[in-house]
Amino acid sequence: MSSTGLGSDLRLQRGAWLAALLAWLMLLLLPLGRSAELPLLIAALLAIPLLWKRWRCASLGLVLIAFAAYVLPAALSAIDAVDPRKAWTTTVASLRFGLFACAMVLLLGGKPQVQKTLAQGVAALVALWTLDAVAQAFTGWSLGGPLHADRVSGIFGADNLKLGPVLAVLSPFVLLAARERLGSAGLLAAWLLLGFAILMAGARAGWVMFGVVGVVLLWRELARPAAFAALLGVALALSALLATVSYRFSPVFAERIDRTAAVFGGDRASLDHALAGRLPIWDTALAMSRAHPINGVGVRGFRHAYADFAAPDDPWLAPQNGGAALHPHQLLLELTAETGVPGLLAWLTAAWLAWRAWQRATAVARSQALAPGLALVAMTFPFNTHFAFYSSFWGLLFWWLLGLYAAALAKSAQEAR
Repeated sequence: MSSTGLGSDLRLQRGAWLAALLAWLMLLLLPLGRSAELPLLIAALLAIPLLWKRWRCASLGLVLIAFAAYVLPAALSAIDAVDPRKAWTTTVASLRFGLFACAMVLLLGGKPQVQKTLAQGVAALVALWTLDAVAQAFTGWSLGGPLHADRVSGIFGADNLKLGPVLAVLSPFVLLAARERLGSAGLLAAWLLLGFAILMAGARAGWVMFGVVGVVLLWRELARPAAFAALLGVALALSALLATVSYRFSPVFAERIDRTAAVFGGDRASLDHALAGRLPIWDTALAMSRAHPINGVGVRGFRHAYADFAAPDDPWLAPQNGGAALHPHQLLLELTAETGVPGLLAWLTAAWLAWRAWQRATAVARSQALAPGLALVAMTFPFNTHFAFYSSFWGLLFWWLLGLYAAALAKSAQEAR
């Protein structure tokens, strides 16, 4: 091999490690507010010259289609948005997400060892957050500060109650790493620790996400209906035992269970109580969708349009609730209310293409893409409540995962030249 070829390979290898470091730093800084934007922006800037040289790279197809499904409906919604400034700002700012994902594909694609090291680093970091949350549940103290909230807050702190959903979404990295290193016993131990931390974090959306992850991994372990059903029964029994212990020793967790049980009350008031008062929000989102089926009310405009579509007795209109709900708390309703039916169809198309990319990938690529892919499935599981996907925090985590997923399924960077 020529010295020029060796130098090029060395630059590609260094670029891959730099991309992995930036991705890991994004996760490390995620609990610290907007600071995670710094490594994101560095990666996005790196993508610009790379795209100039390698814009024909076939492996970019998934990222570019997914980004088009994300940003084009947002741009369309901004044309007559209820808050045009916010809609256009969100749309333009979304460019950093697409550039970041492109950087991951162009720098990490075809580098399975670098991707594996990154996945191990992510697993170690999330495991540390999990142990910290467990410690806070018993001692009241965490790396994020003392326990002041009504639930375990862990590394995110008492004023930023996102621990449960974040741990649930990122749990595949820890569970798969434990399975690889310690076998089935390690997988069970990691599942119990994560399950306890997520239960104590109190966010029922996180419980659902973690349940989705658990069912998928259980099927992957067995892939036989009879064995799957038997082990699922064991998992449910262990979950019930864990929940019973938590119910007895945590009044906050007990309140969450009692609230959830209200769903069986048989009337709208009971259902609304079980859903933490979200029924009026969803009714209002549906009203927005019917009134603006083509391009919605504009991304991040839900709060500004809320009073115009809410019922007169909507409790979220009260001053103590801020006069409006901030977002629909549900992915499908967010898409239809803020970007219209075309926005929803665009996302569904991108999801189908992401699944097709998985089906066409090699076994090695699938193994590398499993953790971020399963995390994306849990994050977007439609029968759940959600954070806003066009927000800085949840949008950043979504594109972080999508970038790693697309990179794992990408061809080598040499083929992108």
